[in-house]
Amino acid sequence: MECISVFDMLKIGVGPSSSHTLGPWRAAERWIQELKDSSKFDKVEKVSIDLYGSLSLTGKGHATDYAIMLGLTGANPETIPVNQIDVTIASIKNTNTLLLNNEKSIAFNPKTDIIFNREFLPFHANGMRFSATINGRKTNSNFYSIGGGFVVKEERKISKANKIIFYCTFPYPIENGNDLLKFCNQLNKPISEVVLENEKSIRPIESIDFELQRIWKTMLECMFIGCHTEGNLPGGLNVRRRAYDTHKTLTGSLPYDTPEEWITSIRSTEVKFRQILKWVSCFALAVNEVNASLGRVVTAPTNGSAGVIPAVLMYYLVIENHEADFEHIKKFLLVSGEIGSIFKKGATISAAMGGCQAEIGVSSAMAAGALCELLGGTPEQVVVAAEIAMEHHLGLTCDPIGGLVQIPCIERNAMGAIKAINAAELALDTDPKNVKVPLDKVVATMWETAKDMHSKYKETSEGGLAVGVYLTDC
Repeated sequence: MECISVFDMLKIGVGPSSSHTLGPWRAAERWIQELKDSSKFDKVEKVSIDLYGSLSLTGKGHATDYAIMLGLTGANPETIPVNQIDVTIASIKNTNTLLLNNEKSIAFNPKTDIIFNREFLPFHANGMRFSATINGRKTNSNFYSIGGGFVVKEERKISKANKIIFYCTFPYPIENGNDLLKFCNQLNKPISEVVLENEKSIRPIESIDFELQRIWKTMLECMFIGCHTEGNLPGGLNVRRRAYDTHKTLTGSLPYDTPEEWITSIRSTEVKFRQILKWVSCFALAVNEVNASLGRVVTAPTNGSAGVIPAVLMYYLVIENHEADFEHIKKFLLVSGEIGSIFKKGATISAAMGGCQAEIGVSSAMAAGALCELLGGTPEQVVVAAEIAMEHHLGLTCDPIGGLVQIPCIERNAMGAIKAINAAELALDTDPKNVKVPLDKVVATMWETAKDMHSKYKETSEGGLAVGVYLTDC
């Protein structure tokens, strides 16, 4: 059974994509460590990287080449000053030199040493091959970015079955929704507390609280930055940032200086019904506009869907419960992380494998379930909320125009957040005994839909809006 922590599902990184940016970045780090572990690092004369499948087809729009270079320099996506990214990339391009792991200077030409191959490797749609020349001979290592920043290596003995083996050490191992409800009933605890017990088995409570606070702080700062940044997004589509305009209309002259004061100011206003929808959309748009500009976000469960969970959590804090504190935030993140892990185990969170249902659909399900618990839902109703949210994202394609995580990706986060809130409300009015579609069935259906979906709708920019709308129209 796969053992996935909440901190595997909610990771801090740099946009615009968890599978195409954060994953390749982490793969580069792992490859360097491999070279060091095998005492080859100091002997490296030259490096090159081959990108395959979706990483190749939409890699430039997703900044995959940037991520590879940054990972090779040893930069950490969680801590690198985002304003240094362009400086580092420009230096590599201008000098055709790369400081490998910030230790060893080697010749490196991004135009010829990062190769975009259209073909797919058999193990996963997001494949990459790192090559090092040592004593005139090449040594290769393959990695696969399987969604949400997760990176794996192909194991030959199981590659034909396309499976990955994990071992779970949690006291309450959860493979699916039925397992989750079984432990909730057995322990007479809500979902958040069962998840917390698992997390406590691998790290102290102080560390759990610290990391969850860090995740929430990153989400909040991301929303704050997005709501206060004007202009067009980079990438060539000239997409205007909309969160700034919407936020300005909603806030008027509210007094605040920090993100924390911002929450207090919003709570102090009388929010009308129509404004609730605008606020939620504004929060979601803000996050994904930051993501699209290579800003720092929380992968939840992916970068392309990073706006849904913070938008719904912010909705709870500023609309539903003005007395909410960190304990509420903690429960929300614990529940959302567990629901996301169920989808990862039973289906996929990679758009390159399952379309956007695997990103926005999963994030909406995560947020719906988490909100449902905070609103007083039983574990059974929480699972119903997650099911409803995913059921109404089934079949959603991934068709980014120009390979950029902008159109239709940014708006989809707003839609996913609104659906999550609606799903939570529907679940609260539902008797789980009357539910016809259990969560585990919708997870299985999502995976079957993913397998049936044509590859051109799986983050290749070869179908849907990506070809239906010409770049000149934008």
